[in-house]
This record gives sequence, C-alpha cells and structure tokens, in this order.
Amino acid sequence: MKRLACLLLAMFACDANAAMPEDRFQPSDLARLADLTEPGFSADGERLVYTVTTANLAEDKAQSDLWRVDYTGARRTRLTSTPDSSEWRGQWSADGRWIAFLSDRKQAGEDEEDATTQVWTMPATGGKARRVTDFADGVEDFAWSPDGKRLAVIALDPQFPAGTPKPKNPPPIVTDRYQFKEDGSGYLGSRRKHLYLFDLASGKVEQLTSGAHDEQLPAWSPDGKLIAYVTKRGQDPDRHLDFDIYVIEPEAGAGERQLTTFPGSDLDPYWETRPAWSPDSTRIAYLQSGEDQWIYYAPWQLAVVDVASGKATIPAPIDRCFTKPRWSADGNSVYALIEQSLVTHLSRIDLADGKVTDLTHGDRFDYDLDVSPGGRIVVLGGGDHHPYEISAVEPGGLRALGRHNEWLAGKRLADVEKIRFEARDGTPLEGLLVKPVGYEPGKRYPTLLRLHGGPVYEFSHEFMPDWQAYAAQGYAVVAVNPRGSSGRGFDFAKAIHADWGNKDADDVLAGVDHVVEMGIADPQHLGIGGWSYGAILTNAVIARDTRFKAAISGAGASNMYAMYGHDQYIREYEIELGTPWEDRTQYDRASYPFLHADRIKTPTLFQCGEADYNVPCLGAEQMYQALRSLEIPTQLVIYPGENHGLTVPSYLRDRLERNLAWYDKYLKP
Repeated sequence: MKRLACLLLAMFACDANAAMPEDRFQPSDLARLADLTEPGFSADGERLVYTVTTANLAEDKAQSDLWRVDYTGARRTRLTSTPDSSEWRGQWSADGRWIAFLSDRKQAGEDEEDATTQVWTMPATGGKARRVTDFADGVEDFAWSPDGKRLAVIALDPQFPAGTPKPKNPPPIVTDRYQFKEDGSGYLGSRRKHLYLFDLASGKVEQLTSGAHDEQLPAWSPDGKLIAYVTKRGQDPDRHLDFDIYVIEPEAGAGERQLTTFPGSDLDPYWETRPAWSPDSTRIAYLQSGEDQWIYYAPWQLAVVDVASGKATIPAPIDRCFTKPRWSADGNSVYALIEQSLVTHLSRIDLADGKVTDLTHGDRFDYDLDVSPGGRIVVLGGGDHHPYEISAVEPGGLRALGRHNEWLAGKRLADVEKIRFEARDGTPLEGLLVKPVGYEPGKRYPTLLRLHGGPVYEFSHEFMPDWQAYAAQGYAVVAVNPRGSSGRGFDFAKAIHADWGNKDADDVLAGVDHVVEMGIADPQHLGIGGWSYGAILTNAVIARDTRFKAAISGAGASNMYAMYGHDQYIREYEIELGTPWEDRTQYDRASYPFLHADRIKTPTLFQCGEADYNVPCLGAEQMYQALRSLEIPTQLVIYPGENHGLTVPSYLRDRLERNLAWYDKYLKP
C-alpha cells in the first residue's frame, strides 16, 4: 500500500528512498559524498594539504574544510572544522610550518553578513587560525611568495571608498559593459579584479595593476622575481576571448610585460588551470586554444613559453585536450592530464621530442595532480564506482592515500560498460551503458537517455551519483557522447558549430536505437533528460521525436532570440551565431524547439536556478509556458538563490527525488 501511495503522489510529498533497499544508492546518499579538490605538496614532498567538501545538513549548505595527509598515507588529519564557513585553496609556507588558505569565516564580533573571503594562516600541524588580509570586498585568489613574506592577491575594486559607511539599500547598478552579467557574480559594472601585493609582516597593501580589465590566476616564480597572471586586454576585453599571460616584478610601480601573443586564448580561466613555472623560473607551461571563432570547440593544447624571449612552443601537438600542467623536477618534461574518448589520464610529455607517456591507465577520470620539488607525483581521480581520491603515482602503479568515501563499499552499485555504434550517416560513436542493479539478461528495462552539458564536454568513466540512483530504481541509463563532444578531436567537436540539436540529436537517438537492438531498452518506456546544454539538446530531441514518454530539462533554453542579451554569453552568441537582426536563419535553427513547440508530445519537467546567469530561468520558463499552453503535462521547478550548478544539499536531493518521481510516473505506470 505504501508503494502504491508513493507512485500516486510521487510528485508531491513521498520520499523516493522509501521503497529502496539500503544497499542501493539513493537520493539521501548524495549528502554523504565527500568531494576532494586542490591537492598540494609541501616543499619537502612529505605531506599534502587538500580540500574536502561535504554537506552540512544542519545548515543546509556545502561546507569545505582543509585536510592533511603524509605522502606515506599516514596521519590523515582534518585541519579545519567551521560549521558556519568554509576553507579552501590551502598553500604551504616554504619551511612547511604554516598553511595559508582562503576562508569566508567571520572574525569575532563580526556580523555574518559582513564576513568576506580573506586569506588566513594556521600552523601546519593544526590549531588556531589567524586572518591576515582585510580587503574591503574580500580576496578571490592568492599565491604565497617563495620566501614566505608576501602574498600576490587578486581582489575586486572596493565598492565604497575606505571609511565610507554602507548605505541602507544597495545603490543602483549602472553598467556600460558589453558583457554585463556573469553567473556567480551577478551584474557587472566598472569594478574590476586586480593584482595586489600584500606584506605579511606589516599588512601593507600595494596595487600592482589597474585599468578596465581583470587579472586572474596569480603564480609566483620559484626565484621570487616575477608574478605571472592571466588577463584580457584591448579596446574592449569583453568582446573577445584573447586571454594572455603577463608577468610583473613584485614591486610597487613595476611595469607589466605581456608574455604570450597568440591571437586566441592563452590560459582561459574556464580551464581551471594556472600558469606553471619551470623549476628554474625560465619557462611557463600553460594551455592554448584555437582562435575565437572556435570558442571551446578547439582542443586545449599544452604550450610552453620562454619568459625571457616570449617564444612559445607546442611540445606535443595532438588533437586532444590538455589540462593542469606541472613540471618535472629536472625541467625536462611536463606532467598533464590528457582527455581521450571516455577517459582522462595523467601523462608525461617529454619536451625534447614531444613523446607522450600515460602514467595512469584504464577506465578512470583524472581531475587534478601535483608534483613536489623532489619529483613525487600525486593524482586526484576516480572511476565508475569511485569518487575522486588522491593517489601517489609510483613505478608499480597507484597507491591510495586514504579514502573519504569508504561507505560506498557497502552499496550495491550498477555496472557501467562502454558501447560502440554508428550514427545514421556512419559516424563511429561511443557512450556508456549503465545496467539496472539486479540486471537479468534477456529482460527489457525502462531506459533513460541522459545528455551532457557543454556542448563541448563528454561523459567519462567517473562516478555519477544520479546514474547510480536511477539504476538502483530499475532503470537502464544510456549516456552517449555525440558529435560536439570533447575527447575525439577538433573535427568531431566542431561538427555542431552553429548547428545545435541537429547531428548531435541524430547521434543520441542512434544510441537509444542501439540499446533497444541489444535487447536491454524497452522502446515503449524511454525517458530523456539533461542539465545545461543537456537540457537544450533534450528540448531539441523531443521536438523532433515523440518516442520519449518523459523528459527532464534542467537549466536549458530554446528561444535563443530571448537569451541574446539576457544570459552571460553575448560574446559567444555573436561569435558563433551572429546577431538576431542579421542572422535570422541561424537563430531560427537554434530556436527550433521553441518555435515548433507544438510538435512536442512528451510530458516534460523543467528546472532552473533562480540566480543562474549562465542559463537563466527564462529558458525553462518559456518552454514550460509553451507546453502548458499546449496542454502537454509539464511542471516548472525553480531553486531559490541557486546559480547554474546547484549546491544546497536539500535542493540536490529534491532534484534527484523529483527526477525519479517524474520518470516513475510516466515510465512505470
């Protein structure tokens, strides 16, 4: 009776975990996952500091803390535990005695709403932390000087002059910028992010850069003579993607020098990669993309620039994406992550001959790494059944440095396997198939086609909690990497340039056909869904194919006329699609699902984050309104205060429970 009630009331008050065995992954387990980031070696290579983000259910928010572990794997210790705030970006002092980090915690006597992100320090063994910076509107990023005496700080121009009281209500927002919105930042005005020098002993602050542009990703040379950073310059930096690396001496009044000159992106911050100095301070390893025309379609190449001459080289010009370069101790090679189809591995690139050697292998997704001055290597990565963990990279393979998600060993997780098939025009394609927990050969199952964001991204062999929850409830999951995905090279990615929802829609439908032919997917019980571009593609598929009985479209859009000037992508729209008044054909094609909403017959759940400036709620609202007008079953869910990526634990659980309930309602009648 309880199960029947849950089916009838699924979209309202029932707990999606109620009928699920405890040994299967369920929505409540999302809050138990620990997410590891930012591994960093001490100078002697004996210890690491890293960030662990978990759900604070009492406060209903994500909380990050610093942890420390010995390279041997011993003495794994939590360094911070502040229920009302977070700590991240831990950095060691040169002598290994201190750790500096960012925190949004408040000082004693400070109001919660007045707390800003600042740099703090604490003993490396743990203990009381001390706030060292006091920038009016907080610190976005920092780098510690090699001698431990100064910080290179990135901070936003103060909103009010020093000593000026804040007004009772915020002042009007005034902007004349070409790009005037950014997810996580809100409306953009004249205030910019600049590079500052902070003296730890005296607290003296000196501004090193200024102007109508932003500086990001500071990196101090090992000899302490230069600070590298990334910036966009020109008459209007908002109009292009031509990021460049600059260097400056750490002295007030020093002149900055442009280091890279490629007419495209040199180290776009989107890639989450910092300038990497060689041990002798003569070279910087970084990422170089294609020219603006190809935006994110061109694979990000490993590049090395000579600091004295500015001469840049591409040591291993392969048609794949590189990220997170780090130098070897002898300066003869660079370690980096290289993306291939369905996997990302840690590799070594020899600079003399460009030879690439994989250091990790198999079905895994590596996300970050670090290399000690003495040559020790750690990698942060995971696989189908394992979230990211830190492992030492040694001649005999990987050695785990302790696990934070051991509880998953008690869960019965679904099998994930690679599938290969062809598109309707013969293009070879790949994807992943997740079989339901308890799968029985010869039996067909309700099947969900899940679509990835990007569009230049790919599904990989990494732990996907929502897939495991779907499989635990008896669904097969099909995850296709259609044309437009990364991991297969430039031509494969650019096949959908200015042509969204066409070839990639054909490709994901071919994946469904393949799993039906395998005898696994029930063709009468198919669902589809995705987030971000995955939702854009979901809308495109259901507007051209009525086979799906349920769809979920999260943070998507289909009326690109309306999104022009409303989201943060004005630059990308004009680069790829042109303008609505000059390129009507392009915008009509990109807006097909909205302009032809009358062809949609699939019951669709639309979702969005209220404060999302990446893909604003307008996109979901318009599609919801269209289907509501057409009397197609639909629902709109808006998550208050959330940006493009949800972070509030209760909202993450709610989304997964709603997804399961929506699919159950229409695929398990």
